[in-house]
Amino acid sequence: MEKSRSGRAAQSRYTPPAHQGRAKQRAYVVGALPQGDLAELKELLRTAGVAVAGELVQKRDQPHPNLYLGPGKVEELKRLIADADANLVACDDELSPRQERNLEKEIGVPVIDRTAVILDIFAVHARSAEGKLQVELAQLEYNMARMRGLWTHLERLGAGRGVGGIGTRGPGESQIETDRRLARDRITALRRQLDRVRGTRATQRAERERAHLPTVALAGYTNAGKSTLLNALTGAEVGVRDRLFHTLDPTTRTLRLEGRTYLLTDTVGFIRKLPHQLVDAFGATLEETKRADLLLHVVDASAPEDELVSMTRAVEDVLEEIGTGAQPRLLLLNKADAIDDERRRELAFRHADAVLVSALTGEGLDELGERIAAEFERTLRDVELLVPFSEGGTLSELHDLAGDLEREDTDAGVRLSGRIPSVVADRYGRYTVNGNGRLS
Repeated sequence: MEKSRSGRAAQSRYTPPAHQGRAKQRAYVVGALPQGDLAELKELLRTAGVAVAGELVQKRDQPHPNLYLGPGKVEELKRLIADADANLVACDDELSPRQERNLEKEIGVPVIDRTAVILDIFAVHARSAEGKLQVELAQLEYNMARMRGLWTHLERLGAGRGVGGIGTRGPGESQIETDRRLARDRITALRRQLDRVRGTRATQRAERERAHLPTVALAGYTNAGKSTLLNALTGAEVGVRDRLFHTLDPTTRTLRLEGRTYLLTDTVGFIRKLPHQLVDAFGATLEETKRADLLLHVVDASAPEDELVSMTRAVEDVLEEIGTGAQPRLLLLNKADAIDDERRRELAFRHADAVLVSALTGEGLDELGERIAAEFERTLRDVELLVPFSEGGTLSELHDLAGDLEREDTDAGVRLSGRIPSVVADRYGRYTVNGNGRLS
């Protein structure tokens, strides 16, 4: 503070930055797990800007239907919260509205679940208009079931008699119904907007498909290094940070391998217990993964083997859920720069068909390019075509599709020999050379 000319105290124009104390939100992390730990939930909270004050795990096959934790553990949790001076409890599963209300009532501090944390991270990281629409839709659908009881304070009106008087009959329920109707209307409007987005994306996809360029999608666990890999392969400059769900919007760039052009798309990362609201809301985004000719399943090779297997399984489950179970895919073990020789030998033994790479140093990227080319080589067909000189656009398309082409200029046009994808070979059937060396 400083004094003005009038002698009154006023806020200083320039003040030194305030000393940063402890985090405003200090969460006590809890889980009802048959096995495993809470490391991932703690990382999610760190990404969301919440400090972790402590953790409590109860080993049980199923969460308690009313309190999530057993009654004894709830009493223990109350003491731990007081000792740690926590002001928030974060649970490692999606809670039912009843579990959330009952647990919050018992322990006396706000309770959030894993889904709420993930939705909050998505809301912060959403950049594009489409991403913001998808996050808002997921949040509304998640909150719809939790609107009950928001207006129960109105029940206490009526001079403490426990019954409502004049002017107090039914306002709470009316407000809840109003909120629900507004939420349903907003959900309907968001779905319409996302349908338009899906239509726009379909138009863009149709333009790409008209060029018939092979498409490759990067899929994998969040923070596995997909965006770094996209940059390394294509020379793009997509933003990269060491945090969960940094990339939400799909990014497509061109990739040149052995003279042939490919389209490489980076997609949103997956996670264990991915909320179904997000899978539904991000349908337009995940559509890029479904329509790719080849999936590169990117995994963090520096993770312990049991965690690597768990993350791989989580991604495979989501891919199966969105209908990509039968798609050709290639397992990609990234972050080779972060592992030692012993781990390399273990990975080579356990995942013999995978490609070990480092998007950071470039190790293994040449081998990856060869594997991608080999995957598409199986779908190529030998052709011999005669294209008139006047059709320069067709010649350009064929060079992009085939990469290396044998070319000979003749009086009738350009004679081309090479291999192109079978799915587009019929498109150039009218240029096929017949036995007389003329256009078919």
